[in-house]
Amino acid sequence: MTRNKFEFESNYRLLESKLAELRDLSVTLNCDFSNEIAKVEKRIAELKAERYRHLTPWEQVLMSRDLERPMTRDFVELLCTDFVEMHGDRLYGDDPAIVGGIAVFEGRVVTVIGHQKGKDTKENIVHNFGMPRPEGYRKAFRLLKQAEKFSRPVITFINTPGADPGVGAEERGEAWAISQLLLGLSQLQVPVISVITGEGGSGGALALTVADRILMFSNAVFSVASPETCASILLRDVKRADEMAAALKLNAVSLKDMGIIDEIIEEPVMEPLLSSQSFTQSLRYSLKKHLDEICGTEIPDLLEMRYQRLRKIGRFHEIQ
Repeated sequence: MTRNKFEFESNYRLLESKLAELRDLSVTLNCDFSNEIAKVEKRIAELKAERYRHLTPWEQVLMSRDLERPMTRDFVELLCTDFVEMHGDRLYGDDPAIVGGIAVFEGRVVTVIGHQKGKDTKENIVHNFGMPRPEGYRKAFRLLKQAEKFSRPVITFINTPGADPGVGAEERGEAWAISQLLLGLSQLQVPVISVITGEGGSGGALALTVADRILMFSNAVFSVASPETCASILLRDVKRADEMAAALKLNAVSLKDMGIIDEIIEEPVMEPLLSSQSFTQSLRYSLKKHLDEICGTEIPDLLEMRYQRLRKIGRFHEIQ
């Protein structure tokens, strides 16, 4: 599958096409252009590194939606062993937009739950573009209660534009399902870690992000609504989504400054996420570190810290 190409990458995309031409010419003419090729490759690397160090919030939104970003199944395969997937909410049906089950991470049995998008249009239709329906949230709730029963820590992976906006989802109690999941996570008597890997959109993402620790990829986003939605509602002009992306403070650096997330996992510039050994090692190390810390905390203390964590988010003023 071809990676999404973004407008902000145009400064080195032209060089990449010239590099391909140079390589073809080297083969066609049977000439050694290795020095020239090396110089172009070096320049591309410099431009790419410089550009990706200064992405705007809107450009990070675009990056978070890249079809090549790994999904929950990819992370389970990368980080865990002995994964046993669970299906269904025991009330209505299964939801492919939510993947969940039991796995072993670094010698510890955990429950893993996360959003699942597709890698192409056909897969996205199957997974409803990563937008969970009520049965998906009820499935997640069922797995959380099972984890609590057997004292298993929970790891959630977040990557969704939001909950399914369809009439059927509303008729089947989507708002209630999300509210029950929020309540259940806030009171869950096992450690919970959330990892925001791509889009963290609205209540559809928040439903799985009530946690003791929140990690976030450097080009992921987490927001009450998409910039396009905010622009259409507040500015009456969806073309001003880039302005709203900056105003929403939805990127990892802003959220870390506000104390909403705990750690930023830096993404590689020169290679896909799962191909980068340093990135995968960093993700594994951070997950294990935080899991070890919170698993060593007494449950009453853990619940109190989780409560205080939620209470300190936002700003308010009491009027006498």
